Amino acid sequence: MRLAADAKGLLRNNCAGDGTGYFLTDANVLLSAVLGGRARAVLEHSNVEEVFTAEATLAEVQEYAPALAKNKRRSTDLVLLAVATLPVTALDSSVYARSVAEVRRRIGRRDPDDIDILALALHSACPLVKRQRL
Repeated sequence: MRLAADAKGLLRNNCAGDGTGYFLTDANVLLSAVLGGRARAVLEHSNVEEVFTAEATLAEVQEYAPALAKNKRRSTDLVLLAVATLPVTALDSSVYARSVAEVRRRIGRRDPDDIDILALALHSACPLVKRQRL
């Protein structure tokens, strides 16, 4: 996983919503990818050029990783290490900051964990891959 603080141009150039191999993903997809789910195959598919997520998504992954690792009888450290190896670029909130208020207005209090990734999706026009359950 790499962090990119200055990726505004990167998103605008690559996430035109034209069906190319660029997309966004949420914490559930990342956790599924490292816990044996099919999400890893999607992230590493040959048609996928780049996967983005919000930096806040990483905090969410770190929050839920210990409980999920315990549930799956895996080491938390190994789960977090596996997340770090995923082919995903995490973007700083400054990239999509202008879209946060609009997303809060649209989703209200339904799922505050999704505000950052949805703001990134709104800002970038990249397709968003989500998974609701692990």
